[in-house]
Amino acid sequence: MAVQFEVAFSRTVTGAGVIAGGPYFCSQGSVYIATTSCSCTIELFSCRVRPGGTRVPDLIAITDWFAAAQTIDPTSAMAGHRVWMLSGSADSVVPQPVMNDLNTYYRHYIDANRIFYKRNLNAEHAMPTDNYGNSCLTLGSPYINDCDYDAAGELLNWIYGPLAARANPAGRFIAFDQSEFISLPGWHGMADTGYLYVPPACDDGVNGQGCRLHVAFHGCLQDLDDIGTTFVRRAGYNAWADNNRLLVLYPQASALYPFTNPNACWDWFAYDDTRYAQKSGRQMAAVKRMVDRLTGVTAIAGEPPLRCRRDRCT
Repeated sequence: MAVQFEVAFSRTVTGAGVIAGGPYFCSQGSVYIATTSCSCTIELFSCRVRPGGTRVPDLIAITDWFAAAQTIDPTSAMAGHRVWMLSGSADSVVPQPVMNDLNTYYRHYIDANRIFYKRNLNAEHAMPTDNYGNSCLTLGSPYINDCDYDAAGELLNWIYGPLAARANPAGRFIAFDQSEFISLPGWHGMADTGYLYVPPACDDGVNGQGCRLHVAFHGCLQDLDDIGTTFVRRAGYNAWADNNRLLVLYPQASALYPFTNPNACWDWFAYDDTRYAQKSGRQMAAVKRMVDRLTGVTAIAGEPPLRCRRDRCT
């Protein structure tokens, strides 16, 4: 979802940090391709992940077509992005050939010196941290592993850095109603509630000027119903927020049963919307509305920027 959002809204964002993800439009709207070429997630199918298996030239052609049709931002806007990628060498869910294809995809649009790709960490499919989670080679909930490696810090420093040192988070977690940004969120694979981490330096409308916003998309099975707020609190982003005036937005996906999206993944394979990878996709537009509200862009006519005080945002 991070890749998808970055490419579609390339004029809004400055880069992306990608852990275990495939190229833009990798699934091409097919759950079969999503689970056999972009990942190995359904044992019923024979996984076909292989070098070049995502057909990067086709994905580049589709990206350019969407851009020409103005359903995503111009691809030229990606040239100034900074991209950080990590593929665990032991990842059995999104094997390294998929992320190697993502690297090839990015290098079509972005100079190599603006891309960092770490692929020598002996890690399973999880968010790596240096102080929390399962052992590094474990595959299982909450899909956060202690690998003696601070992936959140490394990606934030690459995109925004160099940053000031991390610290124990002293800010506030604010729960907000996602139905303000998408009607009937539960019908479209999104939870009723999302979260925002607000560092003390960004906690009012005056001192908050100049703060930056990072959107952190959780992975499959890292939603509120499966692991509560563990990803929101323990993925590692908040420790870097306070000293660097960085708000962290945690939009939340949810499961759709019985077979559509049981693992609460974000919609990167058209389970809810054929426009899932374009700016008009329901989930894409919803998160963009959140970003616009926080950054003062009044995407919904007449709405003021989101102001956060105490335990709520208005």
